[in-house]
Amino acid sequence: AASVRRLSLYDATCQIAQEVAERIQERNRYQRNGESSAKLNVIIRSSLQNLREKIDQLKDLLLRAVSTHQITQLEGDRRQNLVDDLLTRQKQLQASYKNEGAEPDVIRSSLMTGGVKRGVTNPWLLEESEETRGLGFDDLRQQQRRIIEEQDAGLDALSSIISRQKQMGQEIGNELDEQNEIIDDLTNLVENTDDKLRNQTRHVKMVDKKSTSCG
Repeated sequence: AASVRRLSLYDATCQIAQEVAERIQERNRYQRNGESSAKLNVIIRSSLQNLREKIDQLKDLLLRAVSTHQITQLEGDRRQNLVDDLLTRQKQLQASYKNEGAEPDVIRSSLMTGGVKRGVTNPWLLEESEETRGLGFDDLRQQQRRIIEEQDAGLDALSSIISRQKQMGQEIGNELDEQNEIIDDLTNLVENTDDKLRNQTRHVKMVDKKSTSCG
């Protein structure tokens, strides 16, 4: 029901945008012919306000659908682009309304009313993939839950790998510290041995000198 409501609201919003563009063109024709356009200006102002309210409703429905996982985040982004297009169109129409000499782009507007015209697919539905087409709301929720669980499992596995790598890094660091201590001990031992050798060498030289003198 919520999906049908969003689709109907999107169609209605596009239709309003189309009607506003057509009325702005009609008003401009009246003004060029010197006829009064006051009544049309009132209608256009009211329609522009209605258009903005419809766009705000679409934004609220989209936010609710994404936050409750009725649709995927990817689909939410795609629909957000459609809403942004409507916002851009609304600003263009507002500017055309204020600038009485400007003509709104009716062709572009008509393209945005895709779902309104018979035989044209509404872009609000183009996102349906083979995996989700035909699924009910409960099925979609289960699918979303399964996807989230798979993503969580993948993140857990990645976290485990990172933890293991961190542990290996710590073990390698500890081993390097131990090897550095061994190297320091060996250096001290070599230095002590070298000192002893030098002392022994001096002692031998002294003994040899004394022996020579006595002889």
